[in-house]
Order: sequence, then structure tokens, then C-alpha cells
Amino acid sequence: MNKRPILYLVVLAVALAAPFVGYPVFLMKLLCFGLFACAFNLLIGYTGLLSFGHAAFFGSAGYVAGYMLRDQGWPIELAILAGVGASALLGLVIGALAIRRTGIYFSMITLALAQMVHFAALHAPFTGGEDGLQGVPKGKALGFIDLSNDVNMYFFVLVIAIAGYALINRTIHSPFGQVLKAIKENEPRAISLGFNVDRYKLMAFVLSAALAGLAGATKTAMMGFATLTDINWTMSGLVILMTLVGGMGTLTGPIIGAVIIISLEEKMGEIGAYLATHTGVEWFNTLGESVGMVTGLIFIACVLLFRRGIVGEIGAALANAGRTKKPA
Repeated sequence: MNKRPILYLVVLAVALAAPFVGYPVFLMKLLCFGLFACAFNLLIGYTGLLSFGHAAFFGSAGYVAGYMLRDQGWPIELAILAGVGASALLGLVIGALAIRRTGIYFSMITLALAQMVHFAALHAPFTGGEDGLQGVPKGKALGFIDLSNDVNMYFFVLVIAIAGYALINRTIHSPFGQVLKAIKENEPRAISLGFNVDRYKLMAFVLSAALAGLAGATKTAMMGFATLTDINWTMSGLVILMTLVGGMGTLTGPIIGAVIIISLEEKMGEIGAYLATHTGVEWFNTLGESVGMVTGLIFIACVLLFRRGIVGEIGAALANAGRTKKPA
């Protein structure tokens, strides 16, 4: 019996009930970064391309969507699509230049070009420079759903996140996705079979950039602002960390990784205060200022103990248990 549809229904039920139990803004942030991590995983986990510049697509889409919403008065749906289009176009340019190299050279080219995008965002007249793009209105979905209500906005973001995840899932299980996996496993053999490997890599890069842009544009529309942090190289490092912690090359791993990392960033101060209160150790109160140290330790632990990431290790353990289980 295939238990996956049942699992999806359970997850959907939890997602629908979540805004009535938790803080909707925090939950929306988890959805956006979960989609961002899944978009990045499509490139590294299934194509084998490590990009150090994915923040360029995440942040640029956020700026474009915010500009269209605030300064041009576009509907939120069209503004987000404009952000996705901008990130896809940027992905086409960067990807066309980067795929000419492999390995660390590919990664360094993406980082260098992303830093150029960061420089442009810092000096462009409409981005607000170091202050960021502030005062982005939330508007109305479909012309009548008031998105200034956090619960309404949550369901709007949830629909976008589900659509993005469904597209990634369909891509991975399509013939196109099978070719991407073949390129990752053995690129020379894929070439010998007649596949235009560079074209497939570029298509995967553009699709990943567009989905990262979808996450970034949605985040700006939801938060009401875009900042240089969204487009900085540290954001690229953060999404790499999310993917590695959750499980590279798995469908749900990046989402789990995003939940863990973002939750630590948001709640570390509260966790530290709780530990300080119940243990009497005053040092725990400083944990809120040491999020980078904690996430770094988690990264080291995953590299040393969980090479496949959390979901990857669980999947491997279940597979081993199934093979060693004797028939009744």
C-alpha cells in the first residue's frame, strides 16, 4: 500500500490548521525559505551543480516584486510573476556564463556574478540602498481577498509554496528530471548517450533560479520589505546549510532543514532564556547573540555524523531495516 498520499494529506491538514495555532508571520517565513531551499536542492541535489550565488535570484526577485507593488501599483499576483521573470532572466545570464566551467570554478563564477548583483542592488535608485525597499503594500489577492490579514496572507503563501513544491516534484519525476539525475551520476556517460548536457544544465539552472525568485518575491510581498540581507552572499550560505542539514537530493529534506535553521534564528534567544532560567547558567542568555555559532556547530555535526542529512539518514536507515528484515 502506498502511504505517500496519506502522508501528504496529513501534512496538508497540519498546514491548514497551523495559522490558528502558531504565529502566521513566522509560519509564512518557514514556507518561503522551505521553497527557497527546495529550489536550490533541485540544482545541487539532482543536477550536481553547487551554486554559491542563489541569493542573487532570491533577493532580486524580492526587489522587483516590491518595486512593482509599491511604486507601480501592480496587483500582487503580477508583481510576484514579475519577480519570478526577473530571476529567471538573471538565471539565464548567470547560468549561460557559469556552465562553461565545472566543479569549484562553476561555484566561484556564480559567487562572483552574484556579488555584482549585490553591488547593483546597493546602488540602484529604487532599492533604497542600505535601508532596503520599505513600505511595500500587501494589497488584495484576486482583487478582493485582503492580505493585510495575516491568516489570509498565510493561505496565499501556502498556495504558492504548494504550487512550487508540486512543480519541483513533477520535474524530478519527469523524463527531464531523470536526465538531470543521469548527469549528476555520470556526466560523460550522459554525453555518450547523446544528451546535450550543457543545455540540460542551463534549463535546470534557470528553473532553480525562477523558483528561488518565487520564494524571494513571496517573502517580500509577505513581509512588506526587501533588504540587502536577502541578496547578500550570506543568504546563499544559509540555503546551502538548510539543504545539507535536511538532506541533499531528497524532496522533503530541504524543508526540514529550513524549518530547523530558521527556527533557531528566530527562537534561539527564547531557548537560551529558558535554559538560563531552569539551569541557573547565565551564559545561556547569550545564545540569542550566538546563532551563527550554533548553526555552525549543527553544520559540523551533520557533516561528521549525518552525511546524508537528517531525512537522508532516516531514509537510509529505513531501507537497511527493510533489507535485513526476515520474511515471516
